[in-house]
Amino acid sequence: MELHNLQPAEGSTRKRKRIARGQGSGWAGTAGRGHKGAKSRSGHKQKRGFEGGQTPLQRRLPKRGFKNPNRVEYVAMNLDRLQAIVDKYNLTDINPEALIEKHIVGKNDRIKILGRGELNAAVNVTAHAASATAQKAIEAKGGSVTIV
Repeated sequence: MELHNLQPAEGSTRKRKRIARGQGSGWAGTAGRGHKGAKSRSGHKQKRGFEGGQTPLQRRLPKRGFKNPNRVEYVAMNLDRLQAIVDKYNLTDINPEALIEKHIVGKNDRIKILGRGELNAAVNVTAHAASATAQKAIEAKGGSVTIV
């Protein structure tokens, strides 16, 4: 056996079906595409969501809602979560830089302090927003809230 007489095993390969190459091929005339209609034409590609001429679902359903491009989204930080952060990392100043460093928030996140839970430590909090109840609770414990 040498390179010039290598060939695949008997029956392991088949010849490619040559469609629309004359009557003798058995695939002449309509070339396996049936008779007439969009699918028999060249360049046929069905649009996404096409339902055979029936009004498609995305056009049957009503338009609804509105996405405000100017919406400002905040990451909510409740007092109980602040207390957990203080306990875990022994922080007295909680600010966006410290939270980013500890991988608690992302670098582009805005932080809002909310008033759920208990805070037992006096901490100085710097955030982008804070609720009135959260501010009262932090200041009652001897801490301070600074809005960036």
